[in-house]
Amino acid sequence: MPKRFSSVVGRSFGDGVRDAIRSTGLTQRQIAELLDWEEAKVSDLVRGKGGVTEVELAMLLGLCRVEPDEARRLLALYRETRERAYLQFDDGVLGPLRTLMRQEQLANKIVAWSLTLVPGLLQIAAYIRALGERSAVAVDVEEAVSAKLERQAIFHRSREFVFYIHEQALRLPVGGADVMKAQLHHILTMTVRPYISIRVLPSELGAHAGVAGSFVQLGYEKFEPVIFVEGARTGLFLEDKDTVAYYDKVVTALDELALDEEQSRELIISIVS
Repeated sequence: MPKRFSSVVGRSFGDGVRDAIRSTGLTQRQIAELLDWEEAKVSDLVRGKGGVTEVELAMLLGLCRVEPDEARRLLALYRETRERAYLQFDDGVLGPLRTLMRQEQLANKIVAWSLTLVPGLLQIAAYIRALGERSAVAVDVEEAVSAKLERQAIFHRSREFVFYIHEQALRLPVGGADVMKAQLHHILTMTVRPYISIRVLPSELGAHAGVAGSFVQLGYEKFEPVIFVEGARTGLFLEDKDTVAYYDKVVTALDELALDEEQSRELIISIVS
């Protein structure tokens, strides 16, 4: 466990500070010298661990000549950095998804539970496009497709992925029969990767521990675990110990109920057929 708590919002804040420093062309050491700080202070800041006052942050942003809108955003994030939950709203540029993508890049284990749709990391372009076209509000469909496919670059043997998927999510005909056939074939091709486990929860089981909704569980080597819950236009990152422990129990229950990998593959093949 890390000695100092680094939250999702803290890491998002740190990324913004790092970008601000990078834009100056100066190193973190040079910035520290100009502010008469220890270099470790800047290092902690860009890692989302805080360690500065709001006045000191304002000095740093001024030195980096950060634009007013970005400065206000970073100051707002700074004020939330010690919270154990981060509610992010869709700002029209897929804000919650971008934050999730950054956290997935830092994670070494990703567990996803999907109740109604194919998990985002497994969706093909046509499936994503069909979802966007049926959205209740106007969305830039191609931007969504591009961002969600970019997210899938996370797949690598250095990480472990476990997907629990309810059978109804595999049977919901998003985009029509041809799109779903292609989507299910894609899932089957992903099952051959040794670092990806796909487990299906059969509909015949009835009620189960995951009925409250879908979520993503992120595990890290250097940070505390995080739960991500996606809303219609929001993304909620949860980090308090009691909530994380609750979702651990949900995952354990799903693991006990779900078909094993081979049985899951056979069920998917039967749906395609």
